[in-house]
Amino acid sequence: MMFIIYVGLVALGVDIDVVFGAAGLWKHSKSEGHEDYGLLVSEKARKYAIVKVVDEPVSLKDGTTVLQFETRLQSGIECGGAYIKFLRPQEAGWKPEEFDNESPYSIMFGPDKCGTTNKVHFIFKHKNPKNGEYVEHHLKYPPSVPSDKLTHVYTATLKRDKEVKIMIDGEEKKKANFLAAEDFDPPLIPAKTIPDPDDKKPEDWDDKEKIPDPNAVKPDDWDEDAPMEIEDEEAVKPEVWLDDEPEEIDDPEETKPEDWDDEEDGVWEPPKMYNPKCAIAPGCGEWKRPMKSNPAYKGKWSPPLIDNPNYKGVWKAREIPNPNYFELDKPDFEPIAAIGIEIWTMQEGILFDNILIAKNEKVAKSYRETKWKPKFEVEKERQQAEEEASGLDFLASIKVMLLQVYLWYYFSFTQSCNILT
Repeated sequence: MMFIIYVGLVALGVDIDVVFGAAGLWKHSKSEGHEDYGLLVSEKARKYAIVKVVDEPVSLKDGTTVLQFETRLQSGIECGGAYIKFLRPQEAGWKPEEFDNESPYSIMFGPDKCGTTNKVHFIFKHKNPKNGEYVEHHLKYPPSVPSDKLTHVYTATLKRDKEVKIMIDGEEKKKANFLAAEDFDPPLIPAKTIPDPDDKKPEDWDDKEKIPDPNAVKPDDWDEDAPMEIEDEEAVKPEVWLDDEPEEIDDPEETKPEDWDDEEDGVWEPPKMYNPKCAIAPGCGEWKRPMKSNPAYKGKWSPPLIDNPNYKGVWKAREIPNPNYFELDKPDFEPIAAIGIEIWTMQEGILFDNILIAKNEKVAKSYRETKWKPKFEVEKERQQAEEEASGLDFLASIKVMLLQVYLWYYFSFTQSCNILT
């Protein structure tokens, strides 16, 4: 079984009765530098939502299922997502024409980057058979999002042995077990016991391991008022210190503007500049002794801490059986009935293409080789050429900057020598 969805065709209106878009403007657009079309996020700082109902729901319970799609961040990404939601059947309580962030999904997969967040999400929702609640389970330690502007292909392979494998550009980046507590947060299988919510800490329970020594007394010579720093009495003013020279002087090259009106604009004062005489002297203006640490400083006195004789340890509520605990041999996934893109992004230029659901890994690999790889190699070559060209420009700019710095120092030194003589 295989479902292949070209998002470019969706944007053109194929099967328009089951495709709906909302909020930001989607465009059927070429990928930069290619004749290949995709679904483009065209505006900044917008919410985007579009959904495609598949012809037949895809079961995730048996065999292998591969979820794969391409995305290209043509303008880079500072804050935004480029992930896809694989939605549950409409009987779960949603309608395509009302698709939004509340629409129930089985799996959410794809890149997301904003602030400290930089990850390729893999999140699945699973129904707790004891209480009927759906819980989001997030993959721990997911791979990072590639930082370039090239087309990348993201693949999630769900195996019959309870395993999921995440690949970027055909290279395995993460493998996890759906039933392993160390792989998903929260774990799919709940804890057997939980702290009793009705258990309360006794009022006389003392959980302070250390207490101030009640018998300690502040020493008589402890001066709490002594300052942290004092003047260095041994410091001596340098002989060539320029007492009569200010650190800043009026800029002699500045003149009062011709249209300056003293009555309206106030008395004109030339802007200040650093006194060049101070640049070659130990200092200018009034000399003051530097400060140093005060050896007599002790700060605020407080009694030392001692072991608390009444310490009972950290209180914990007693454990009781978890009423929502259950066991499973494998995840009980809901089928995929639709594919949706529902994102908020501060960047335009995010391009989606070649969204694929397959029951055979070879099919997904074939699409990577024939659809994604040729585009990626062309983009990679173009990027390398641009980097080499920018590298040459950078070296040239460094040479110009070094020459400017040399000339600035040369003329500044010459001017200072003329002022001193």
